[in-house]
Amino acid sequence: QVQLVESGGGSVQSGGSLRLSCTASGYSLADYAVGWFRQAPGNKREGLSCISGEGGPKYDSDSVKGRFTSSIDSAKNTVYLHMNNLKPEDTAVYYCATILAATLCTLHPPNYDLWGLGAQVTVSS
Repeated sequence: QVQLVESGGGSVQSGGSLRLSCTASGYSLADYAVGWFRQAPGNKREGLSCISGEGGPKYDSDSVKGRFTSSIDSAKNTVYLHMNNLKPEDTAVYYCATILAATLCTLHPPNYDLWGLGAQVTVSS
């Protein structure tokens, strides 16, 4: 069965760091583009970062550039979202997703085929 599972969410104080993990089963994450997104209540889903395989294209949204970035560990079939200097406005449910037919790196949610269930991140001031 093909699926994605996010982990590593939780509560942190402003200025803190978290690392989210996205682990796949049933296929290799290194073969496809993997994106990270978030959605806060009442807001649209926002693209944050994408990565396409080991050494492949990587792109971070201007809204989080310098604070958030992705990395991949192919041996663990896991993609990470490293989040530093977290702010209360970063509070949201965070999702990873893959484009199963391509390695295109994009932050546009409709391009993605398979989504995890999400992980809550709460940043307190």
